[in-house]
Amino acid sequence: MFWDRRRVVEVTGLIVWLIVVMLSGCDVQRRKSDAELGLNPQQVAGRKIYDSHCDRCHEPYSTRGKKGPGLQGVFKHQYLSLSGLPANDDRVTDIIRGGRNEMPGYSQTLSQQDIQDLLAYMHKL
Repeated sequence: MFWDRRRVVEVTGLIVWLIVVMLSGCDVQRRKSDAELGLNPQQVAGRKIYDSHCDRCHEPYSTRGKKGPGLQGVFKHQYLSLSGLPANDDRVTDIIRGGRNEMPGYSQTLSQQDIQDLLAYMHKL
């Protein structure tokens, strides 16, 4: 089969268009580095805790959840999305320590410093 240059350009354009269309519906983003996010050392420590304990159920940079709600902007709202509790450090700490619904509590797993580091990171979401 002989392909002239015009046909190659048309097919290539079609392939590029299909890829753009397929990717435009994706919510997947490249994971940003700590530096790109402007995290300080406490927030970096909190991100590691988040990755270890929270990420499996909560999307950090999306409002769409996994098993639990997405946490993007969690402290930028007056109330927490599911519980309606005030979105402040005290209420979120209570939830982290004691759990809620299907979420386990981490009072025996995370130290007070761990929770402070985690909250510092969550304020960046």
